[in-house]
Amino acid sequence: MVWPWVVMASRWGPLVGLAPRCLWLLGAVLLMDASARPANHTSTRERAANREENEILPPDHLNGVKLEMDGHLNRDFHQEVFLGKDLGGFDEDTEPRRSRRKLMVIFSKVDVNSDRKISAKEMQRWIMEKTAEHFQEAMEESKMHFRAVDPDGDGHVSWDEYKVRFLASKGHSEKEVANAVRLNEELKVDEETQEVLENLKDRWYQADSPPADLLLTEQEFLSFLHPEHSRGMLRFMVKEIVRDLDQDGNKQLSLPEFISLPVGTVENQQGQDIDDNWVRDRKKEFEELIDSDHDGIVTAEELESYMDPMNEYNALNEAKQMIAVADENQNQHLEPEEVLKYSEFFTGSKLVDYARSVHEEF
Repeated sequence: MVWPWVVMASRWGPLVGLAPRCLWLLGAVLLMDASARPANHTSTRERAANREENEILPPDHLNGVKLEMDGHLNRDFHQEVFLGKDLGGFDEDTEPRRSRRKLMVIFSKVDVNSDRKISAKEMQRWIMEKTAEHFQEAMEESKMHFRAVDPDGDGHVSWDEYKVRFLASKGHSEKEVANAVRLNEELKVDEETQEVLENLKDRWYQADSPPADLLLTEQEFLSFLHPEHSRGMLRFMVKEIVRDLDQDGNKQLSLPEFISLPVGTVENQQGQDIDDNWVRDRKKEFEELIDSDHDGIVTAEELESYMDPMNEYNALNEAKQMIAVADENQNQHLEPEEVLKYSEFFTGSKLVDYARSVHEEF
């Protein structure tokens, strides 16, 4: 069943100026130890550089969802639910005074009763509103991609149509692939591509509402790209994450399983610090937010509830956590000075001279 409030999106960074960034990333990769572990989470800017190819593929990252598709924590979640569509509006090269003013404009919008304090309820309302913005973006982008894979415009996309477009995006001749598919001939693809195809077909089946016909409507295609739009697909995503992390096969997650480190070696202090942060962050998330009954075990139902971006109870808990991070005077509210001082947490950019600036901006 597809949820009626479907309105969310995955944002892809701009491609203009990507080449210099890619060269920088290449240099960084060459300097890294080949056996280094992957980070616990990926930043928005890093993800933007990885979305250039295969735009018809389901995105690895879902804005406003707490976990990535691979079970890593979404490092930018707080910024996504605080900034919404303005997520890219606080880049490091933005003029600081303009950024401070923009942040104070956001503060005023969150502060519904204009008492110069943000309560948990006000923040909860704001989080739900910003999440809805991401949903709307997802719908708009999904419509665009649906048209790209529905060449005959009949309102349905078959698995074969999608497979042809996917393989064409991987460098295969679209005409040759289409002929092979039409004649039911075996396609010659490398092992990695074949594995991706099999995973995509499994996901395609899950998005295909009963009675299954391997034809996706525009709404089903949205669920295929963005599982957070459908209860059944969100459940499928949770099942995949549990399968990947569950070490004893009981279809539940213990704390040791959830915080277990990726395979690899650590050969320096920086790598050890990354490991320590991985364990600390995931332990905190497991104990304080995911394990709702605090019995030391996370069930699939608990994980599904935690990952549901439109869960109002979760939004309230998140609001309280976000306030606690910056609430220096411990009054359970956020004040302008606190938001400016902790701007890096809310926007990803550190805005200096916060104490003086708050008076200027107001």
